[in-house]
Amino acid sequence: MGDVVVIGAGVTGIQAALDLANHGILVHLVEREPSIGGHMAQLDKTFPTNDCSMCILSPKMMEVYRHPRIQIHTCADVTGIEGEVGNFTVKVRKSPRFIDEGLCNGCGDCIQICPVEVYNRFDAGVGTRKAIYKPHQQVVPDIVIKDPDHCIECGLCYDVCSRDAIKKEDTETEIELRASSVIITTGYRVFDATKKEQYHYLAFPDVVTSLEFERMMNASGPTGGKIRRLSNGETPKSIVFIQCVGSRDTQIDRPYCSGVCCMAAIKNAMLIREKYPDTDVSILYMDIRAYGKGYEEYYERAKSAGVHFLRGMPGEIIGNKKAMTIRVEDTETGEIKIIRPELVILSVGMEPSPGTGVIAEKFGIPVEPTGFFKSLHDATDTVATLKPGIYIAGTSTAPRDIPDCVAHGGAAAMRAFQDAIREGSE
Repeated sequence: MGDVVVIGAGVTGIQAALDLANHGILVHLVEREPSIGGHMAQLDKTFPTNDCSMCILSPKMMEVYRHPRIQIHTCADVTGIEGEVGNFTVKVRKSPRFIDEGLCNGCGDCIQICPVEVYNRFDAGVGTRKAIYKPHQQVVPDIVIKDPDHCIECGLCYDVCSRDAIKKEDTETEIELRASSVIITTGYRVFDATKKEQYHYLAFPDVVTSLEFERMMNASGPTGGKIRRLSNGETPKSIVFIQCVGSRDTQIDRPYCSGVCCMAAIKNAMLIREKYPDTDVSILYMDIRAYGKGYEEYYERAKSAGVHFLRGMPGEIIGNKKAMTIRVEDTETGEIKIIRPELVILSVGMEPSPGTGVIAEKFGIPVEPTGFFKSLHDATDTVATLKPGIYIAGTSTAPRDIPDCVAHGGAAAMRAFQDAIREGSE
């Protein structure tokens, strides 16, 4: 049977890799980040059950790591592909980690002694990391990575590492993977909220994105799960969610619904009410789209928990770095409401991950006008592409929630499995 290459190791890629490996297929799982897990690893809870996100994801990550038929390639990018279905050659560039992956045991002594602190992209800017680091504590593989751009070469990490696993010099390497088929699960990135200037994101410290708030809510995040105003460190007494930031907006070329924002806001609003029952929580929305199993009931639970839903979108956040005011028309009553929140959370939408267009060009597959990969047919075949043997899944194709991504990854895996066994029989 032929091998399969899965590009992108978020929950979709992980599910696809596990389904294939459990059917006897050797899988190469290629991930550009130092750890597998994707965006799901950043989340606190999942809707509509409020289960811990990492309690679901971490066992899958470890299963991938320990599976004898899955080879993980982290810090890796696909640079090219040649061949046809049943006989692809995928070229992969591995960026230098400055760590001997065979020697590092992830003890973290080097992290503790490192004197440099910089922006941590995994924490969406709410937290910091060292120049030698793990993005978070449950990384897979459990090894560190050194950031040469911020390392000051003080030498402390070399001295403290008893296994001599830290390299002073390292170079990128090129490898070639042969595969019968390829599954692309490169995921998404969140909308850049600075493009909506009326909300003063980054100008007002107490205006944050939904992803930043997820890291704030997470018990293993930079604030230990405590909700704090970034301006003064105090617990906010009034919180407002603004929906559809970067979604359903033709002015910024984002006409589509991002699918998950309503439920994610409802989830976080309920968690706030549970942790801080004296905090007032409001959600400003155009429409509540609770389309999945149990989602409508979840919405009703939020209303029963005291979450205020106001149908109307504000034109601007007025104020300064210390105090904010939102004027919004309640479109159900026609009444103008004035809200003075201490924390504003922008529910930012999904957009294609960086490099989607480059991958599409290299692989010879089309993209939608929105930038997501285009499937063969929107209704009957959502994982195949115009190029036989190349499959797409998850949020690389359109905004999706976690259950949809898992199902989509499994569907792509079975199509790739058919190619693999077909090559083995020839």
